[in-house]
Amino acid sequence: MSADTFWKEMEGVHSAMLSIGSARHVPMSPYARQADDAIWFITAQGTDLVRAAESGDSAASLIVTGESNIHARIEGEATLVQNRAKLEELWNPVAATWFDGIDDPDLRLVKLVPSTAEVWLTSGALGFAFELVKAKVTGKQPDMGEHFTLAF
Repeated sequence: MSADTFWKEMEGVHSAMLSIGSARHVPMSPYARQADDAIWFITAQGTDLVRAAESGDSAASLIVTGESNIHARIEGEATLVQNRAKLEELWNPVAATWFDGIDDPDLRLVKLVPSTAEVWLTSGALGFAFELVKAKVTGKQPDMGEHFTLAF
């Protein structure tokens, strides 16, 4: 499977669990941008993720599961980035609910550059249910989709 498929599927992901360094995994909204070879996050000053990055931790882990056809464990390097143009590109109603506008001084951008990803692509919940029923009827193993590992 190609990296292009990974990036295309990641564009449809709206929530995932992100960890940086020793900071625990927390739910975040990822913004995958293949052109940047990165997954972006909008977060706030004072969070465990920001504190970890500020202390020099950069090892990051992103867990994607549940809402789309992609399930993945993504490892890479995370950094805090000051980039007004990127913030304007990513800004959306979801981000706006957490902050006092795009000029909120607590806004922080996190850039995750993946190094590896273990990926499972499925046909979604309905397809999964169909495969289970089909397996029960035919006695054959269900088709659970594709599984592959990428190195970036």
